[in-house]
Amino acid sequence: MNVDLTQCRRLFLKNYEVNINIGVHEFEKKGEQRVLFNVDLYVPLALSTPHRDELEEVVDYDFMRQTIANRIAQGHIHLQETLCDDVLKTMLAHPKVMAARVSTQKPDVYPDCESVGVEVFGVKP
Repeated sequence: MNVDLTQCRRLFLKNYEVNINIGVHEFEKKGEQRVLFNVDLYVPLALSTPHRDELEEVVDYDFMRQTIANRIAQGHIHLQETLCDDVLKTMLAHPKVMAARVSTQKPDVYPDCESVGVEVFGVKP
């Protein structure tokens, strides 16, 4: 399926901060780290333009937060790549979402940079 993103509404979740168990190093397995999530969902205007001003006519922002919470609840994650891929897959499974971008950042890894992270973009097949 070709998706024309100019015909989509972009929903976003910006710098959603959570503390999670993530990392491959032994010290990372002993505690939580701060992780920032950024998510963009691309939903065709035809599927996201409300006519009655009702929540069920659009994609609820809670969907993005709950998707992240559900993945985190599964336990320790070694890699940000795995985390992003898993969240992206669930975002794209939503029937109204045609494309999505997910990024994670760990802001406390190195003292000499703002953060390290991963980003992935996907389009529904």
